Amino acid sequence: MAMEEPPQLFLCPISMELMEDPVTVSTGVTYDRRSIERWFFKYGKTTCPATMQRLSSFDLTPNHTLKSVISSWLERASSSSSSSTPLCKKLGRERLPSVLAGIEDTPFKVTALKNLKSCMEGDVAAQEDFVACGGIQVLGRVMTQALAESSAGGDFSAFRTCEEAGSVLAALPLSDGTSVELVLKPECMRPVVALVQRGSAEARLHAMSIIAKISRASGPGCDWTAGVDVDVDDLVKSLLEVLSDGTSPKLSSRALDVLLDVTARARGTRRAKAVQVGAVCVLVDLLPDADRRVAERALLLLKRLCKCPEGRLAFAEHALAVSAVARTMLRVSGLASRLAVSVLWLVACAVAPAEGVLDDMLMSGGVAKLLALMQVESSASTKDKAARLLRVHGAFWRQYPCFPTDLRDYLKFLN
Repeated sequence: MAMEEPPQLFLCPISMELMEDPVTVSTGVTYDRRSIERWFFKYGKTTCPATMQRLSSFDLTPNHTLKSVISSWLERASSSSSSSTPLCKKLGRERLPSVLAGIEDTPFKVTALKNLKSCMEGDVAAQEDFVACGGIQVLGRVMTQALAESSAGGDFSAFRTCEEAGSVLAALPLSDGTSVELVLKPECMRPVVALVQRGSAEARLHAMSIIAKISRASGPGCDWTAGVDVDVDDLVKSLLEVLSDGTSPKLSSRALDVLLDVTARARGTRRAKAVQVGAVCVLVDLLPDADRRVAERALLLLKRLCKCPEGRLAFAEHALAVSAVARTMLRVSGLASRLAVSVLWLVACAVAPAEGVLDDMLMSGGVAKLLALMQVESSASTKDKAARLLRVHGAFWRQYPCFPTDLRDYLKFLN
């Protein structure tokens, strides 16, 4: 038989999960140490989550008695359910309609969602049954309700429910049109965007995985963002915040992928709005310490943003933009060099550039690298852009006393 439901006393009032390290605060309420420390130190709360009383002390007293009781219960429950894993999966498939009917009513939503996910994990048939029985709609309602409760009263455990429901949704293939249509409805997409905005690292990864799956299923020619009843600009802003934080390379990488997808499908006004919320600044600041793959994707995003006037202006106004891009040429990869030349060409040749841009290109070594690329680059398009930059602005650069003589002679040869 499956493991019995743990007594409510054993569950953390914040996460609604079985406590591993129970500690008691000054109000007498016991929480799991990880959850209460997150409440205090990540979210900056000064109250007891269960009673909402303001705490005079943040001391955490280990509850050894409760920890011992929980350990004893786990040992008994484990010994009586040694064959629970395969049976859980079998029962999950057979009882899926009744499980879905009850999941919205249970007070132990986090635990129920975890069990649901484990029952479907790696089981394609169970996942298909889940979608066919209205599972996505159920998850949408659970997430919407949890998000509303979290926003209304600052209920930490409610948002944890939203995160767990998001992890179940992320475990589904979401590869067919019906699933995508259901996920794009507001009751799913609004919580997904909220998870990107303020979820845990794991919840953010799940949310971005959902968006990536939607994108793949929609196909390259379809702008899935156009018909979504959520503010995609808020999503872009949240993704940029993930990049700015830089706390997780995996998160940053996934955020770049989603940004690339959104900017590829939506042009014009949406790219301009991305610039307005600081996209150019974030991407430029990302370049100095970026590895090859991150640098290439950041440069591709900069290239797309610099195709609009707002992007070019923001690039020109950033004091380190030109030097950061120029530094990637002949240093990161061939693709990075080609993208960097495209970015510089857009800001210096597609329109009349500010003198500051041209100054920075010379002082940062960008002009010398353009000349070097003329000798080693195999892409005809990149060579043409580099040659045009040098021909158009060569006279301006030659007036500087610091301009190398050999480069001066080569510029004369180009003209």
